[in-house]
Amino acid sequence: MLLSWQLQSAGFVKARRFVYIRCVLALIALDMMLQVGIKRLLIAFFLILMSFVVGTLAYQLIEGYTLSEAFYMTVITFSTVGYTEVRPLSEEGRLFTSLFIVFNLLVAGFGISTLTSFFFEGEIQKLFYSLGVSRNVRKMNNHVIVCGYGRNGVKVCEELLKAKRDFVIIEHDPKISRPVFGKDVRFGYILGDATLDETLKEARIEHAAAIVITLPKDAENVFITLTARELNPRIFIVARASEESSERKLYRAGANRVVMPDHIGGIHMAQTVTKPYVIEFLDLLSGVGDTRLDLEEVRGYWLHSDVIGKSLAELNIRSATGGAVVLALREGGQFVFNVDPHRPIRKEDVLIILGLPEHLKKFEELYMQEKHFTF
Repeated sequence: MLLSWQLQSAGFVKARRFVYIRCVLALIALDMMLQVGIKRLLIAFFLILMSFVVGTLAYQLIEGYTLSEAFYMTVITFSTVGYTEVRPLSEEGRLFTSLFIVFNLLVAGFGISTLTSFFFEGEIQKLFYSLGVSRNVRKMNNHVIVCGYGRNGVKVCEELLKAKRDFVIIEHDPKISRPVFGKDVRFGYILGDATLDETLKEARIEHAAAIVITLPKDAENVFITLTARELNPRIFIVARASEESSERKLYRAGANRVVMPDHIGGIHMAQTVTKPYVIEFLDLLSGVGDTRLDLEEVRGYWLHSDVIGKSLAELNIRSATGGAVVLALREGGQFVFNVDPHRPIRKEDVLIILGLPEHLKKFEELYMQEKHFTF
């Protein structure tokens, strides 16, 4: 008897949990629909429903019609088909009917324009787009969250696309056009406020690898940094700063890196004048120009086990790959340039490799356990 009761209780809990999950998913779907244009469709439906209710009640009160007679009169008035009245109308009834027809014409016009917009101006495509993007977000792990889809945010997403990284965009301005990428790109787009815990949780911040905060206001970036660090202590945070005084605050709030686009841009422009060939070389590394040089970082534990412990001289990387060069090495939190060719490679090292894409691809094939580079 007790076992039977326990089984029934367990079944009830599972059923209740299933109903709860379905309700949550329904609310999420409704929220998405309101964001992509279904709101106008619901308003049109509500106005039509309200018109029928008001018309039916009014004819009952003014003319003393029964419920069925009042509803019938409302239908023929709304549809303007011109059937005869149930009974001759009083002076008040004719006045109400005249106003009721004008109101219904406005409602019908709004409803038709809404349906036309929904089916022929892309609203239904936006709905399917939003549903697909939302499904992507719910499946993501080890992804990157991009807060803000302005000029900086767009560039961040372009680089993430090149690196074939999954990412979620959070943008609060509905006027900004939603991005359209290829079908093979897995990304998410959330229309919401990135300063809210709920929005960051919707972007699955607990499962994200990094967050890039590109909002124009430093105060908002500091607040998002604090929130992100609290929600995911292990996440890598890159934040934008406009003022130099904000840089220190962002680091205190938990940012791993702070980028000042105006500061960097000014230095770059000045050095284009004072050191034009150095900047030209750096632009090549950034993918600007016909010849594309790439810099890649290689973690020691990515390398084959037989590579660990060997020196650069033994590996002879430049000859083996056709041109890839170890530009620097990071050990103990410091970069080492002009690396000693007889120094053995350790598992905790990070190698900075320079070369053309084909050279780096050869390096990947010869020395690495699996593919990490994106070309």
